[in-house]
Amino acid sequence: MQDLIRRLNHTGKRLSKGHRHIAEYIMQHYDKAVFMTASSLGKRVGVSESTVVRFAAALGYEGYPQLQRALQELVRHRLTAAQRFEMTSDMNQNQVLQTVLKADMQNIRSTIEEIDVNKFDGAVNRIVGARVLYVLGVRSAAPLAQFLGYYLHFVFDNVHVVSSDSIDVFERISRVSRADVLIGISFPRYSTRTLDAMGYALGRGAQVIGITDGPMSPLMEVSTECLTARTDMASFVDSLAAPLSLINALIVAVGLRRRDELAEHFTQLEEIWQRNHTYLERETT
Repeated sequence: MQDLIRRLNHTGKRLSKGHRHIAEYIMQHYDKAVFMTASSLGKRVGVSESTVVRFAAALGYEGYPQLQRALQELVRHRLTAAQRFEMTSDMNQNQVLQTVLKADMQNIRSTIEEIDVNKFDGAVNRIVGARVLYVLGVRSAAPLAQFLGYYLHFVFDNVHVVSSDSIDVFERISRVSRADVLIGISFPRYSTRTLDAMGYALGRGAQVIGITDGPMSPLMEVSTECLTARTDMASFVDSLAAPLSLINALIVAVGLRRRDELAEHFTQLEEIWQRNHTYLERETT
């Protein structure tokens, strides 16, 4: 991302007047520019959409989407909740549903294109081989941790979900050891509590799997293996569609590795569920 800053800072002498205006606006209002379309950025600066596209090409990008992606990577973890909420005001109220769903679809597509299959397989191997599994996620990542932990409980006997509750995170993972795996989940704005806990587990010799948004994430530094999923969203709400899909894939892959034990376990569970009327039974005619 330092490359992007360098490009913007050295555009003055070789770019046109319109391009200089675009560069100045981006540097001064990155929090607004980062999620603007080429058309909306052009209107805000007072140039045409085609000028914005040519500006991206002049900086060496294939097109405006590539420039926009670089901007998003640069400022993703810097945006406050207030700044993210302000960006939502530019969204057309009549197109909120389509805009949000299309953004989620794009995040999943980008995740598919960027995921490292070898790292994914490595994470599955570490999970299957763990003595104890800790799943850590606080704040907006807490539901993801709860979801992952819920299904891992079907596969393994010793799973601990560490999320937002009255018990301190470090108390919950105090016994983590070399034979264990901690899965830490965090997305911008990254949780310092999660990072500290992952660092603690790594220092204890445990295998640490990070689930985060990209190579610039600080989780990379405290993970044995790190999986990434896109969370781009021009709003104060985190887009967790791609992370949830990645977690689904992890659960399925782990389940397939333990298919015999899992099949037997589900047979036992079905008897328990039926006996206790856990689920609504379909009426027979």
